Formats: sequence, structure tokens, C-alpha cells
Amino acid sequence: MSTRTLYLFASAAPPLFDVAHVIEDAQADGWDVCLGLTPTAARWLAESLDGLAALTGNPVRWDYQLPGEPDVWPKADAILFAPTTFNSVNAWALGLTDRFVVGIVAQAIGKGIPTVAVPCVNTAHVQHPQFELSIETLRGAGVTMLYGDNGFVPNEPGQDDPAAYPWRVALETVDRLVPRP
Repeated sequence: MSTRTLYLFASAAPPLFDVAHVIEDAQADGWDVCLGLTPTAARWLAESLDGLAALTGNPVRWDYQLPGEPDVWPKADAILFAPTTFNSVNAWALGLTDRFVVGIVAQAIGKGIPTVAVPCVNTAHVQHPQFELSIETLRGAGVTMLYGDNGFVPNEPGQDDPAAYPWRVALETVDRLVPRP
């Protein structure tokens, strides 16, 4: 039985379509997985949401619960936010929490929940001056950002290669932060 809970959060970027395999890999590593999505990612996976909920054994979430509603997920031992887009990275660093997954990772900093993030951006995005500031802000707040030589390396616009996305590195990093009991 899994004794560690991983919140796997994802934004709408091409590696999102591998999320079922990532869930299975995380479960094989001993994680109970709860899947959270940005609203656009939920729209991209709309036809798979019931299957993903069955796979994880937890409801898939993309919106905040209403006041007074109980939390349907167990407490997180770690969070993996991957893929995280240009928009999500910047919103998170700026504290703009109108989206459920960004709100949870923003709170994770203050709660001390180990959090790993893997951006999925292109070379045009990273030219924007806010992006590097956001990466450094989140790293400075204790987030493990797998970006650059030891993580995700930006591709040219329109040249996505989801097969090259560093999912295994991300899961291994989470495992190092929260070892099996």
C-alpha cells in the first residue's frame, strides 16, 4: 500500500498527454497520486478524466472546492508540477492564484511541502524578462526547478518533442526529496 501522497499537477503543454504513464510510474515508485490540472489542461484531457480518476483512485481536480466542502484528497507529501507553462510559472512566482493548481503550489511554499517543477516553454517564451525572474523567485523560495542543463531545455517555437520531456528525472527528484519509508 502506498504511504506517500504525490500531487501531480499539470498545465496544458504537449507532455501532458503522457500523464497516465507518469501516474503509473509514480505508483510503481510507491506514490498515491492525486492529479490536478489547469482549466485548459482539463479541457485537453476532458475525455480521459474519468479514466485518470479511476487510475489514481482520487478525483481529478482543476478548480477550488466551495467553502465548507471537505477536501477530497489526502494531504500531500510532495508536489510535482509538470509540465508547467510560461503562464503558470509566472503566475506562481507573482502569487496570482486564480487557478487551483497555482494556488496549491503557492501555499506549498509556506507549508514546506517539497515541490518540484519542470517548465515546458519555448525559446521565444524565455526571452521575456519576467520568465527568468520567476524561475529565480521560485528557486529562492525553495522550489526545485528542473530547468536548464539538468532538466527541461527550451525548444524552438513549434518544435515540441514530448518524448524528450524529463519525466523520469522529475520523478527521481521527487523520490530523493521524500524517500520511501
